Amino acid sequence: MAAIAIFIVLQISAMDPRTSAQDVMRCDLCETAVVQMHCDTCLVNLCKSCVGEHISKDESKDHKVVKFQFRKSTPLYPGCNHHVKERCEMYCNQCDIPVCVYCITSDQHQGHKILPVMQVCEEMKDKTIKERNELNETIYPTYQDIASDVQNRMSQLEKEYGDLSTAITKHGEDWHREIDKLVEKLKAEVDEMKNTQLQTLQKHLDEINKTMSDIKDEIDSVEMVIDTNDLSKLFSVESSIHAYRRLPHKIMPSLPKFIPGKFEVDEVSKLFASLSSSSLTSDKHGYSMKTTQKSPEAGSSPPVKQLLDEPETVTTIHTGYGHLYNVSCLSDEEIWTRGNDKTMKLYSINQGSLLKSITTKSGNKPYDIAVTQSGDLVYTDKSDRTVNIVKNEKIEEVIRLQNWIPRGVCSTSSGDLLVIMDSDDFKQTKVVRYSGSTEKQTIQFDDQDKPLYLSGLYNRYITENRNLDICVSDSQAEAVVVVNQAGKLRFRYTGHTPAPKNEPFNLRGITTDSQSHILTADHLNDCVHIIDQNGQFLRYIDSGLSEPWGLCTDTNDNLFVAHTKNKTEVIIKIKYMHIK
Repeated sequence: MAAIAIFIVLQISAMDPRTSAQDVMRCDLCETAVVQMHCDTCLVNLCKSCVGEHISKDESKDHKVVKFQFRKSTPLYPGCNHHVKERCEMYCNQCDIPVCVYCITSDQHQGHKILPVMQVCEEMKDKTIKERNELNETIYPTYQDIASDVQNRMSQLEKEYGDLSTAITKHGEDWHREIDKLVEKLKAEVDEMKNTQLQTLQKHLDEINKTMSDIKDEIDSVEMVIDTNDLSKLFSVESSIHAYRRLPHKIMPSLPKFIPGKFEVDEVSKLFASLSSSSLTSDKHGYSMKTTQKSPEAGSSPPVKQLLDEPETVTTIHTGYGHLYNVSCLSDEEIWTRGNDKTMKLYSINQGSLLKSITTKSGNKPYDIAVTQSGDLVYTDKSDRTVNIVKNEKIEEVIRLQNWIPRGVCSTSSGDLLVIMDSDDFKQTKVVRYSGSTEKQTIQFDDQDKPLYLSGLYNRYITENRNLDICVSDSQAEAVVVVNQAGKLRFRYTGHTPAPKNEPFNLRGITTDSQSHILTADHLNDCVHIIDQNGQFLRYIDSGLSEPWGLCTDTNDNLFVAHTKNKTEVIIKIKYMHIK
């Protein structure tokens, strides 16, 4: 096999123009004359004068000397390991080795399938050429793309770790400012206490100095009486010595004590901040082989679809809710719903029948529902500030918030949860990405540190687009707010004029489809807006809708709308696209 492999490599090399000579080639023997001949047996380049000398050097070989331009045209069969001077022109398929004519007649290969070695070589050559072409055209370019992807990830990692360090520094500066404010406040309190006590002592000192002045005056008047012989003056002296014998109270100022707060370094570290652990995961399905085929299977892009001129209502599902708010597809046959009570219901889409009911753990009505990639139901409970997941009909609390109220929730393509939430005082709104119960990302402000979302008691729902954009229907702002995966604002969609009923843009549910269209319910205008992934308005779906609220799409891009029909809460299935 080694000999055949060498033969194949030589044959391929002979066909490859990259290995052909670019300069004038010289005879391998005399090294001066220009090459004219070639020995296919010895693979030696010769001039005509040196042909005889080359053959005479080893007459045991069957030298195949041809013109140089016909070099390697004579097959160089491998030598036989068992029969000296014999060439193997055949190939034993069972033993997988080249054989000569003597080998074929031996008992060792009796009954074996024997093929011409050239046939085997041609097959191996074809296979090798195909593998070489695959290496050149597919595998190597794929590895180039992978290397580029890794380099991009490294660059992105550098940036994100830089942003992380900047955030830590900013947080430290915030703490320093607060500590400086606290120090200044304590020092101001000390100054105020000092000034109060000094004023009290100064007043006391002034009273003592006045008394001392009075005593001095009395001493002087007594001295005058003592020195006179006028007895009447002596009888007129009224002494105040009894009053002066009552010494003033002694005022003792008491200094406040500075009692530094006791803390442990570990406790301060926990109060200041913490870092979740980093990780590196390996996904063997993360890359796909580069291909040059022009087919839908060749890439990750979905089939191209166009919007129908007239959307069609396919199915209507009646529910028992007094008010129906949210819908989320479990599959193309089943859909989860939630209304104005504590029960979430699973319906058969085709049959319209109730399949299952789940009651919230707290007994409160859920705010929003979603279905994870693994098919589990997720719901938010704003009354007890939790995000919960239903697995095998058992409810698990995934997230419990402090000082924040969860609103809309969605499950991402990576398996994370995106939750939009309001602060307790309804003055702040943000989107938080969770992996399990671990907070991974917070999205709240734009590049100018202005809030991305308006706060207040209005409806907010969230979804992830196919291009990984995060889309929020912000009813307070009357806008669809779209940020990229990193949380950078891409655009705000504030409606289209004229609206079907000329009412203000009144957003409710939001969803996306395989074409990265964004669909949002307009409650007051009885319609659904369809915009593209860049925020350009495409069309309304307004036929037959009344006060639409919740939206979702299935894998075939059918739209499900929760709305009111004849004062009854129903889900309608709408076909609005077809495959191009």
